[in-house]
Amino acid sequence: MTSTEMRRATSRHLTSTQWRARRDDHRARVDDLIGPYLRARKNGAKHPVIDFLFTFYSSRPAHVRRWHPGFGVHLEDGDELLGLRGYHRVGDAVTVDPGYLRDRVGAVGATAALLHATASRPARLGCFGLHEWAMVYRSAEKRHDVPLRLGRAGTDAVVEEMPLRCTHFDAFRFFTPEARPRNEAELTRDRQVHDEQPGCLHTTMDLYRACFTLAPLIDSDLTLACFRSALRARELDMRASPYDLRALGYEPVPVETAAGRAQYVREQSAIAEDGRELRAALSQRLSDLLALSNRL
Repeated sequence: MTSTEMRRATSRHLTSTQWRARRDDHRARVDDLIGPYLRARKNGAKHPVIDFLFTFYSSRPAHVRRWHPGFGVHLEDGDELLGLRGYHRVGDAVTVDPGYLRDRVGAVGATAALLHATASRPARLGCFGLHEWAMVYRSAEKRHDVPLRLGRAGTDAVVEEMPLRCTHFDAFRFFTPEARPRNEAELTRDRQVHDEQPGCLHTTMDLYRACFTLAPLIDSDLTLACFRSALRARELDMRASPYDLRALGYEPVPVETAAGRAQYVREQSAIAEDGRELRAALSQRLSDLLALSNRL
């Protein structure tokens, strides 16, 4: 298939008025979601909950605020996007370059495989967010500059009294040396595709990373939806952690109690369901991109 034939078969066209309205609406939705945080961040303020979505993922607020139409959409008068990676001009319009899809097809395929493997497994809901506790177990160091809700001895006691069932390597790799043998399995990067499961909060958060690392192939509507879900998961992640975040407005989920564990599972289940729907949507986008790449 020639590039012209592919454009005719797969593209949609947006006028300058249409796409600029979508761009502005996207930015407004981001500002409604995290505007106060972004303004405080510009002044150097740190936030132990939201910062993670940018620092750990090597992301920037611009990745969330920047609007992309997604692959196959042609923008009238879209020259302002030509300075961004992955775009080119076709006639009187600007669109994502099919050559960029060819260059990124390996990453698209690897991400699709991981999402498919994750979705194929049942959600496990018995970890109770103890990975954050395991990261400070028997350590004089903390990962955040906020107090431990139960103190050091109380935090260690929770880890010793409850099983560690972490399935996410990017959490497990930050366990203290004393905590690692307590996990039910030794996790490795090589085994990640075999261990990921959809109940994990961090697996849901990773959907945001998958979207922004594949931009501009993925549309910003889906990226923002995944970011919103990641923010919700991160909030539960830290509310169930050993840290006391009440000064920031986050009420704890006391997983050291039966009531707290039940609350955690209820909230975790809702996030997992949200992640299931977003994972399916992203998987479909990636499947479509792979099919198109085979015709380039």
